[in-house]
Amino acid sequence: MELTSHNSVAVLSFSEGPGYPRISRAVLAELAGLLSDVRASGLYLGVVIAASPRSFATGASVEEVASLSGAVARQFAQAGQTVFDEIEHFPLPVVAAIRGYCLGGGLDLALACQARVATYDASFGCPGVALGLVTGWGGTQRLARLIGRAAATQLILTAERVPASQALTLGLVDELAPSQDLLEASARRAGGQ
Repeated sequence: MELTSHNSVAVLSFSEGPGYPRISRAVLAELAGLLSDVRASGLYLGVVIAASPRSFATGASVEEVASLSGAVARQFAQAGQTVFDEIEHFPLPVVAAIRGYCLGGGLDLALACQARVATYDASFGCPGVALGLVTGWGGTQRLARLIGRAAATQLILTAERVPASQALTLGLVDELAPSQDLLEASARRAGGQ
């Protein structure tokens, strides 16, 4: 992940690379470190966790998760819960700037933020259920609190993808923005302007 600034708002962006951004143990450690840097600096009015130019996070790497032993898998789940709890209770507003896919653990990350701004082409879902997996980073609980138990259960158990317009109607996102305006809209929301 990378830290930049936009209008006195810290922007934590997924790095560009091949494929879609994934949340690995390394990414969780980077995110925790950057949040610590932002907190210690005292320079920012808010935080935006931003999609790469291609997409927001599409969850954990299935290959990485499959390779983890029981104890290490538990540590991975606890690390994600710790970082996402920190985001939820961060002393500055944290906004997810979402484009493309926001799936599985990526949705957990977006749900930990205080607000979500998405592009019109964004889509949301919990595809892990189709693989026999449920994310372990608190998203199932946050989703139910945000959009209600019935809608959350539907989304989680069907592995259905929800387009941005439906996500707005459900209350899953707070605002839709054109792709070119995503960072500006997210920073405005995070900075209270």
